[in-house]
Amino acid sequence: MTQGVAVSEAPEPAEDNGSPAPAWRIDDLAQRAGVTVDTIRYYQREDLLPRAERSGRRKLYGPDHLEGLEQIKALQARGFSLAGIRELLDTERAPILTRIFGDESTQAYTWDELLERAGVDPDLAHDAGAAGLVRDPAELDREAYDGDDLQALRAVGRMERAGLPREAILELVRIYVRHFDAMQRETFALFSGRGLLHLEGEELTDFQMQLADAVPQLMPATDQILEFVHRRTLQRLALDAVADARTRSEEEDAAS
Repeated sequence: MTQGVAVSEAPEPAEDNGSPAPAWRIDDLAQRAGVTVDTIRYYQREDLLPRAERSGRRKLYGPDHLEGLEQIKALQARGFSLAGIRELLDTERAPILTRIFGDESTQAYTWDELLERAGVDPDLAHDAGAAGLVRDPAELDREAYDGDDLQALRAVGRMERAGLPREAILELVRIYVRHFDAMQRETFALFSGRGLLHLEGEELTDFQMQLADAVPQLMPATDQILEFVHRRTLQRLALDAVADARTRSEEEDAAS
């Protein structure tokens, strides 16, 4: 208990779809977020967290405040200072976090809930996770699986229903995870100053700030390039395979 504010004993409003958003007092929010009441008030003074909404004489908090606290904790774990976090949480730069982490405030699943919603065989889902497709939420500073995890498992299910053998699905997952991890590491090295650009000091800082401002435009552009290269590569390889098959058939006909 903090500064004489009693913890509410009233039952919490339901959080399922169609129910009103929950309204918490500051100590309820602190308990949910795993921080102190003083920390919440400090973040508000530093413009890192929105002010509470008033309902009569009461100050109420909701999911947006909880999400904000979770974002601050996740960014601190990655080494960001409070000043840097304030820059990222600024309204003009908020799309950076939305693009990178997604809008998951209403999507949180346990593993069992994820399997139920995805409609995927548990053994296949487990093996896909072991292959690196769906990772433990703790690796991303989360406490639950989200909508992206759900869509990934649904995609695996669609592959199996389309007739792709399970072994082929899992090997495809391994290939993509392995190569995308290597590709993104090279990308991060490029923009960290260790790669081709060879930036240091203020020049590197200015470049990274400029890059951060441009994330809302760069992310969809990058996604489009990746999708294009992926599609064109598949088309080229498919044509090569057809040409190879035709050549083998002609050679067999000539030899017979």
